[in-house]
Amino acid sequence: VEGSPSSTSSSSSLTLTSRSSSTPTAVDPPLSRSQRRSSRSFLYQLCKGIAHCHGHGVLHRDLKPQNLLVDKEKMILKIADLGLSRAFTVPMKSYTHEIVTLWYRAPEVLLGATHYSTSVDIWSIGCIFAEMVRKQALFPGDSELQQLLHIFKLLGTPTEEDWPGVTALRDWHEFPQWKAQRLTRAVPTLEPEGIDLLSKMLQFDPANRISAKAALEHPYFNSLDKSQF
Repeated sequence: VEGSPSSTSSSSSLTLTSRSSSTPTAVDPPLSRSQRRSSRSFLYQLCKGIAHCHGHGVLHRDLKPQNLLVDKEKMILKIADLGLSRAFTVPMKSYTHEIVTLWYRAPEVLLGATHYSTSVDIWSIGCIFAEMVRKQALFPGDSELQQLLHIFKLLGTPTEEDWPGVTALRDWHEFPQWKAQRLTRAVPTLEPEGIDLLSKMLQFDPANRISAKAALEHPYFNSLDKSQF
C-alpha cells in the first residue's frame, strides 16, 4: 500500500454501491463473515496507505471508492489518483475549495474552510468505511447544501461547543437544528469496535478526528494478521 495504482491485471476499483439511499433497506443482508474480513482488511490497508502519505507530508484530498484499486484474489488494496494531493509540510496551507467528491467531502471543506490538513482524508475514509459495511453511500448529497444536511441529520448540527470556530467559516448559515443520532442507525450490522472507530473518524472538529496512524492500532483491527500488509 504505497499510494500508487496496482499493476496487476486483475485489479479494479473498489465498487461499493450503485445506490444512494441514506438509510439501509430491509432487503440488505448483513455482510457475511468473509465479507466482514475483506472489508476490515481493505480498511486497514487504506489507513496504512494514507498514514504513509501523511507521514511523508502529503494529503490525498480525493479519497473515494473509485480511487481505490483492489485485487480481490490477493486481497490487496492500493490507493490511486494522487492528482489532487498536496504537500503540507508547512502547516495550515490554504487549499482550493473544490476537491473531494461530494459524498466523501469533509464538513470543513463544505463550509468553505481553506485551511485544513490530514483530517480531510480521515473523514473520507470514514465515509468509505461505512459504505463498505452498509453497501450504500452514507451521505449521498447532490449539492453542497444537501451534503451538509445529510451529515447534520445523522451527526447533529454542530455548535461552537463541539466544534470551536465552526460559525466563523465562510459558508456557515443558521442551519436547522438536529440532534445527533446513534451511528448504529446508519450501520446496524457493524460491531461495537467498528462503531467506535467510525465515530472517531467522523468527528466534526478536525482536531478531534483520529489520525491514520492511530487508526492502525484500533481494536477493530485486532483480529487481522497485520504482518501480511
